[in-house]
Amino acid sequence: MGATGATGNALLHSLLTRGTPVRALTRTPHRPIPGLPAGAPPACVEVHYADATDPQSLRAALQGAGQLFLAMANSPAQVELETRVIDIAADTGIEHIVKISAPAAEPDSPVAVSRGHHAIEEHLRASGLPHTILRPYAFMQNLLRLAPTVAQGIIFGTTGDAPCNYIDCRDIADVAAAALTRPDIAGGTYTLTGAEAVSSPGLAARLSALTGRQIRYRHLTPDDLRDHLIRNAGMPAWLAEHVVEIQQLTLTRPETPTTTVRDLLGRPPRTLTAFLHDQHATFAAGMAPHAGRDAG
Repeated sequence: MGATGATGNALLHSLLTRGTPVRALTRTPHRPIPGLPAGAPPACVEVHYADATDPQSLRAALQGAGQLFLAMANSPAQVELETRVIDIAADTGIEHIVKISAPAAEPDSPVAVSRGHHAIEEHLRASGLPHTILRPYAFMQNLLRLAPTVAQGIIFGTTGDAPCNYIDCRDIADVAAAALTRPDIAGGTYTLTGAEAVSSPGLAARLSALTGRQIRYRHLTPDDLRDHLIRNAGMPAWLAEHVVEIQQLTLTRPETPTTTVRDLLGRPPRTLTAFLHDQHATFAAGMAPHAGRDAG
């Protein structure tokens, strides 16, 4: 699911490099899927319409498939939608689900989205379907949303000097591809990070080196950050609250990198510095791209 999203699209290409037949599910099948030829897709790719709000489309799209990658954009309806997908997957014969979850997926988590992921994980366990849970930390791709304020020489946050874990969506996708194609990996619950945790001032320093301009970090109170995200970044209130909650979690639960990506894939994860250099043009232009559907 989410073949046009940040992680789902990266997974599509990771599976293609393995020669794995794949069905790409999208709510907009009339639009080209990034990275695929504009005409007919490769012979091993089927493109199907599927919308989690449309149970009939899900049943049709999942018929005949053996495994499901389940990643959906965070939203107030996420628990309802993902549990519906799981139920339909069980009814249509899916034999294994790889689910993108979140850190601190606990019933009493201070992060509302993580509490939702816990409920979805519990529903998945209760379904009896074999499954693999991936719990990635912050997506490097979401840093592209900072481009407009980077152009103004500033980034905002509430984390101070606390280090934050980041991971490239392509590494999440490669782990998901491994879980879908390697029985020795399937069935686990994996916390995923990059190779290092970086503070907000440290991120500002790297952006300064990248752009050749002085980028400062401005520390805000949670209330001020929430207000900034709603008023200036145009975020809906629930999403602004989510950003504040996960930043506060960084302070209450210090973040350190895991070795999971290296352990599972036999190579180190992509670095934050390399990602920022790859995205130099975006930060130079000061325009945030549209976020992928499954970005967390």
